Amino acid sequence: MITRKLEGAALVPALPKGTVDTQMHMYLAGFPAREGGPGLPPAPLPDADAYRRVMRWLGIDRVVITQGNAHQHDNANLLACLHEMGDMARGVAVISGETSEAELARLDGAGVVGARIMDLPGGALGLAALEAVDARASEMGWMMAVQFDGNRILDLEPRLRALKSRWVLDHHGKFFAGAGQAETAALKRLIDGGRMWYKFAGAYESSRAGGPDFADVAVYAREIAAHAPERIVWGTNWPHNAARSSEDYPCDKALCETSLGWLPDRAARQKVLVENPQELYGFAALG
Repeated sequence: MITRKLEGAALVPALPKGTVDTQMHMYLAGFPAREGGPGLPPAPLPDADAYRRVMRWLGIDRVVITQGNAHQHDNANLLACLHEMGDMARGVAVISGETSEAELARLDGAGVVGARIMDLPGGALGLAALEAVDARASEMGWMMAVQFDGNRILDLEPRLRALKSRWVLDHHGKFFAGAGQAETAALKRLIDGGRMWYKFAGAYESSRAGGPDFADVAVYAREIAAHAPERIVWGTNWPHNAARSSEDYPCDKALCETSLGWLPDRAARQKVLVENPQELYGFAALG
């Protein structure tokens, strides 16, 4: 059992109307973990009702639900979550080069707009499938969410530059050994190439300095924010699956205020929280 903080004081400053959380996972009852994954999060399941409380607390209006590693290639839980959340939600699924056209159409009709590559322990599909998944995603007009050890980015840059789909580099790039000038320059080149977005989410997963400030991640996050605020999206990384106890569970308010504080100004916040995710994930502009 774990106690997740689901409500508290309001964010300062408040999130703008139309804010999209582009990085979170959700788990509904009746969908067991699949072999090869890390297992389900600690009970109680972080389900739709729990996340709605987080949305009300933080001021989130829309959400992108990413297929969790626990379910590997089985997207049934994701589809159930999308049905539960309705039009405010979009999904990022796990597919392969062999996924049938009929299945892709079914996923698309349910609100899936992207495919996930997760090249770290527990991931369902790694970089070996990158080009095959890119081909299918491109055919569907989907984006891709790509995650790997960021310190491989210089070696991977030619492959990433050749992708046909729009794609987002997850979790600040996950530079486990830190990001220097060479890595930051590679990020800028990929962004400037026209297809890469950069996601602010889960700084604690790769920061060597640690919280509450995550000062090492802040250095390159601020540099990317100054370089291309029109290419950044943001997410809560709820329900923080790395936390295995109540004592280790982070405060979403503090995480949000810290990471969004790395953006240069109010105009950048509007882009990152509203306009950019509308473009990347296909949400309609709110009136």
